[in-house]
Amino acid sequence: MGTAAAAASGVVGGRLGTASSGAAPVPDIKLPTIFHSPEMTAYVDDLPVPSVITSSPSQPIEIVARTTSSRFHRDQPKVPTMAYNDESYLGPTIEAHVGEQTTVHYRSELGKHIFAADLDTSLHGVAERYRDEPVTSMHLHGGATPPEFDGNPERLMLPHHGTALFEFPNRQEAGHLWYHDHAMAITRANVYAGLAGMYFLRDDHDTGTPQNPLGLPAGEYEIPLILQEKIFRPDGHQSLRSTPVVPQGMWEGGAVGDRGLVNGKVWPKMTVARGLYRFRLINAASFSVWNLFFSNRMRFWVIGNEGGLLNAPVATRSFQAAPGERFDLLVDFGSLAPGETVDLCNDLAPPFQAAILGEVAMPRFCRFIAGADRGHRGGVPHRLRGGPGQPNRIPAVATPQRVRRVSVSQPYALRVPPAIMSLNNLRYSDPQIEKPRAGTTERWDIINITPDPHPVHLHLVMFRVLGRRPLRTVEYQAAHPQPPLGTRWAPDPSDFYAGPMRGPAAWEAGWKDTVHATGGHVTSIVVRFPTADELGFDPDAIFSSDPTQSWTRPSLGQEADRPAPSAHHNHAGATPAHGMVTKDLQGYVWHCHILDHEDHDMMLRYRVVP
Repeated sequence: MGTAAAAASGVVGGRLGTASSGAAPVPDIKLPTIFHSPEMTAYVDDLPVPSVITSSPSQPIEIVARTTSSRFHRDQPKVPTMAYNDESYLGPTIEAHVGEQTTVHYRSELGKHIFAADLDTSLHGVAERYRDEPVTSMHLHGGATPPEFDGNPERLMLPHHGTALFEFPNRQEAGHLWYHDHAMAITRANVYAGLAGMYFLRDDHDTGTPQNPLGLPAGEYEIPLILQEKIFRPDGHQSLRSTPVVPQGMWEGGAVGDRGLVNGKVWPKMTVARGLYRFRLINAASFSVWNLFFSNRMRFWVIGNEGGLLNAPVATRSFQAAPGERFDLLVDFGSLAPGETVDLCNDLAPPFQAAILGEVAMPRFCRFIAGADRGHRGGVPHRLRGGPGQPNRIPAVATPQRVRRVSVSQPYALRVPPAIMSLNNLRYSDPQIEKPRAGTTERWDIINITPDPHPVHLHLVMFRVLGRRPLRTVEYQAAHPQPPLGTRWAPDPSDFYAGPMRGPAAWEAGWKDTVHATGGHVTSIVVRFPTADELGFDPDAIFSSDPTQSWTRPSLGQEADRPAPSAHHNHAGATPAHGMVTKDLQGYVWHCHILDHEDHDMMLRYRVVP
C-alpha cells in the first residue's frame, strides 16, 4: 500500500457497530485517518443480474461507455456512475463461443469524469483535459487478443471521437474472462466508476444451457457475482479517496472499502432455490484480497479458474481471491430449510500499512435466502475433464526452458504519498522490458519484497501456478541493495529462501492469468508464450495508438507478407483532428491488478519476439 501510513502512527481505538434492526453486524470503525460511508442496512436490496449480449460471428456488438447514475442502496440517492451500454453501473455480460470471432464496435459518450477532482495529473500520461474528456481503453482481460485490440493503456479513446474496432478471435479454451477499462494511470478511477463487465467464453462441453454435457447448472441457476468494495461520501456519492492524509487530487496506494457490493448493490440479498447453483465469481475490487466463505461454514466446490474448468471439482469451505482473479463455484443450498439464510463472508485482515490507518476487514457481501422450490437437481460431477463429452484434462505443469526473475517493490521518494509501486525497480516509460521468445516455456519467479500481496496479471497468456517460497527479504535486500528507480533490479533469491516451496492450493491449480504474489515470498508461475501461427496473428505487430485506426505492420524479422498499414495512417508523433498525439505501439503489458498500483507505476510493457 502506498498511502502515508507513517502519518497515522498515532491512531488508536475503534469500535464495531451494528446497523439498524434486522441487519448483520457491519464495521463502523471511527478513526481520524480514514473516511467512512454513511450507515446502510444490510440485505434490503435484491441482487441484480447484468443483461446478456450473445456474440455472433456475423453481427458486431456495440459497446458504448456512458456517464449515467445508479442507486447503490435503497436508502441512498442516485449518484453519478459510468457504465457500458444501457446498464446504470458496470456492463452487460458478453457470451461468446470458442473459435467464433467476436467483433466489437466501441465508442465513448462519457461526459466530465465523475472523479475529475481526484485525478492526479502528475502521474505518467495523465493530461489535464482528461477531467473534462475522460479517456478510455477497453481491455478483454484473459483474452488471447491481437495487440492492437488488447486495450493497450496508451491506445486511448476520447469521448465523441469516432468508433474503435475490436476483434477478439476466441481461439482459446472456454473460460471466464472479463472486460474493463485500462486507460493509462486512471484505470482505477474508470473501473471504480463502473467500466467493467463479464465475458463468458463457451464451447460444446460447457454450453451455458441446460443441455450442456457436463450437467452444470445453467440459466437462472448460473449467476455472475461481481464483488467490489467501496467507500461512500456522506452525500451517498462514491468516494475515490480513503484518507484525509493524502490531499485530494493526489494518488493513493489503495484502500479497503467499508461497504461490500455485488453486481452494483450494497449488501444485496437473493432468494435461491434449494438446489445447486453455479456462481461465476470475480474479485473486481481495486485493492483487497479476500478469504471467502459462507457464514454457516458449509462446503462448496471450486470447478474452474480464469482459463476454464479444473480436472475435477475441489471441495472446500473457503478460498482466497485477489483482485482480478475469477473462480467458478458450485454451491448447494439443498440443506437449507425454507426461509433459512446464509451470507457470503470475508475474514482476511488488511495488510499492515492499511491496518495502521485504521482499515479493517470488510466482513460480508451478500445474503442468500432459501425459498420453497427445489431448483437444479443434478449433483456435483465427479470429474470435469477427461471423460466422454468432456474437454481434455489439464496436463502436468510443463518443464520451463528458462527462468526469468522479476521483482515487486515499493521505492520511496520525497513526495506525499511517499512511495510509488514498481516492477523490476522500473517505471512504465523505462526502456528495459521483458522479451520472451515465441514458442518458449518460461518460469517467472515473482520476487515480492514488500509485506503486501500483489496480484500479477500477464496480458495475452494463461499460465500455471508452480508455487510460493518464503524469502528472507531483509537479508536479500542487504546483500543486494536496491539501486535508484530506473535501473532494473531482480537479483537471484536462491540464497535467501526461508523454507521450501509450497505448491498452489487445489482451487488455483488450473489455467490462470492473474496470480496472488504473496508478500515476502517468491511466487513462481510457468507460462508458454505462443507463436504467431498458433495465435493466428502476429503478437509483436506494430500498431497505432489511435484506436479509430485498425492497421498493423509486422515487427522486424517477420515475413514481408504480413498486413501493412493503410496509406492514410498517422505516423509516430502525428496529431489527428481530436488533438491526441499518436505514435506506434508494440507488445503487451504485465502489471499488478491492485489498480492504484497499476496506475503508479506497477505496470511494464513486454513483447513476444520471434
